[in-house]
Amino acid sequence: MVVLKAVPALLSPELLYALARMGHGDEIVLADVNFPTSSICRCGPEEIRADGLGIPQLLEAMLKLLPLDTYVEKPAVVMELVPSDRERGLQTPVWRSYQSILLGAGCASPLAKIERFEFYERAKKAFAIVATGLSGAEHSGGYWVPREQTLPCPR
Repeated sequence: MVVLKAVPALLSPELLYALARMGHGDEIVLADVNFPTSSICRCGPEEIRADGLGIPQLLEAMLKLLPLDTYVEKPAVVMELVPSDRERGLQTPVWRSYQSILLGAGCASPLAKIERFEFYERAKKAFAIVATGLSGAEHSGGYWVPREQTLPCPR
């Protein structure tokens, strides 16, 4: 077995392979245990398991390898809270973690927030969905879609 240098150990070979195959504008969803991953993956995205890992951990590791798209205004998207969650004042501290991780990766764009069913439809077009083992109670707002950057070709 070959050991790759500087590749975060928590990224599985399956996830690394998916990242390597992604192209311009492809999206990958990082989802908590409550997301309907298997159902949505029947529409096309590849299902990748990352049980026991948190979305912030995965995101930080992935952004060491995967550049975000600089040709779109907001390359990172989360599922907006449903109205009843907003009304009861549900907090989403994990979104601050995401924003901090984005800043650390050189992206100052704010997170885009889209409605639940719009998010599901967008997820159906994703390259892959990574299902983590953590619940929404631990990571409220724990759905994430980063877009891969179009890298300039050296001339």
